[in-house]
Amino acid sequence: MKISYYPGCTLKTKAKELDKYARLSAEALGVTMEEIKDWQCCGAVYPTARDEIATKLSAVRALDYAKNNGGKLLTLCSACHNVIKRVNADMKEDENIRFKANNYLALETPYAGETEVIHYLEMLRDVVGFDEIEKKVKKPIGKKIGAYYGCLLLRPGKVMAFDDPENPSIIEDFIKAIGGEAVKYPFRNECCGAYVSLKNEDLPKSRSAAIIKSARDHGAEMLTTACPLCLYNLQKNGGMPVVYFTELLAEALGVKE
Repeated sequence: MKISYYPGCTLKTKAKELDKYARLSAEALGVTMEEIKDWQCCGAVYPTARDEIATKLSAVRALDYAKNNGGKLLTLCSACHNVIKRVNADMKEDENIRFKANNYLALETPYAGETEVIHYLEMLRDVVGFDEIEKKVKKPIGKKIGAYYGCLLLRPGKVMAFDDPENPSIIEDFIKAIGGEAVKYPFRNECCGAYVSLKNEDLPKSRSAAIIKSARDHGAEMLTTACPLCLYNLQKNGGMPVVYFTELLAEALGVKE
């Protein structure tokens, strides 16, 4: 199957591994990720001001493209997924935002939130199926792995509808499917410090250290995540191996270079 794919800026620069291993793994699973044409930055941070329209327009462009090319938009970066899915909800539910965005873009057919936004992990679970992935594993990951969700995949819970924001399980189920031992620990959906690292390095350092300690105390040998910023903070401040979940998938499927 083919699906429209929005990579985002970071996956073209600092997080190339997240993108590369996702593409290799998807092909091995029978999914072709078709990068959408002329995509722009999603805005990086969702604007909470209700009258802020301009920084949502690139997300609307991507959504409208996907609407006319299969009706689904695949995302991978946690931040991009959060922004695009929340903007999509705005276009469905907020008449004022919908009216202004469509006027700005002068779309031939107004966009009203028709596209289904799915994260790569949701694609693995709901389209491919973890059972099917388990059958295709060539090199089981025999390690104790802690899932690190962070904030953006899970919150706000009603809009993201990704998993239970307080007790998620999708990454643990993924880890089991690729032959790893999933380690649950209390801090797996706590904030790593995020963009505060640009202004105050001490807070991300203490937050990341607490997350790593929580994982290690519960037996984890390493962490896996879908967020480039989380990976940066945890690697810089935590003292435990942290890798993208797509790298683990590519390794398990035998397609990692």
